[in-house]
Amino acid sequence: MTYDITIHGILLWASLGFLFPVGILIIRMSSREAPGSARFKAFFYLHVILQILSVLLATAGAVMSIKKFENSFDNSHQRLGLALYVVIWVQVFIGFFRPKRGKKERGMWYMLHWILGTIISLVGIINVYTGFIAYNRKTSRSTTLWTILFTAEVSFIAFFYLFQDKWEYMQKQGVTLGDLPITLSNQEIPERFNQKEMLPEPCGKRNALVNLFD
Repeated sequence: MTYDITIHGILLWASLGFLFPVGILIIRMSSREAPGSARFKAFFYLHVILQILSVLLATAGAVMSIKKFENSFDNSHQRLGLALYVVIWVQVFIGFFRPKRGKKERGMWYMLHWILGTIISLVGIINVYTGFIAYNRKTSRSTTLWTILFTAEVSFIAFFYLFQDKWEYMQKQGVTLGDLPITLSNQEIPERFNQKEMLPEPCGKRNALVNLFD
């Protein structure tokens, strides 16, 4: 029983605790690439591969729990696990029916896909923690080390997720504009000079009129 629980835990950690969040990070990285470029396609297909592997491992863990364990669904770990299995396959179904860019349905599809993916990732991480608690109760073995390691992994993923938005902004902080005001760009100044050159000189016209009537 201890061996089966360990294998079940490894499968679900690899699926929902590692592959699924990493897949989200990769598709987020693709947003910085030009649509249709080689890097954009590479990120997209890597995202798809990781998510498919995650679903397969989660399914294997679910089948194993049905065959090997007593599922009375009287605790949070089993209830969350059942809900996750259902939502994961709903997400797979939605992913295969992705509308093409430019269609009206694309925005609604993206919102639903993003919401479900975020829910699966967050609830999956929570369920890994509840799995540690269930393992400790079943086997009386300490899970402190695994909890610390998993927390470090989740913290790194969360930091990297948030860091992506700030990286480009941080790079721009090192760009200096010299003595120009921040509100002006280098293109605006020559345009203003050109406008000044094109304007007539009122003083010259006034002198010409004066000379004409003198």
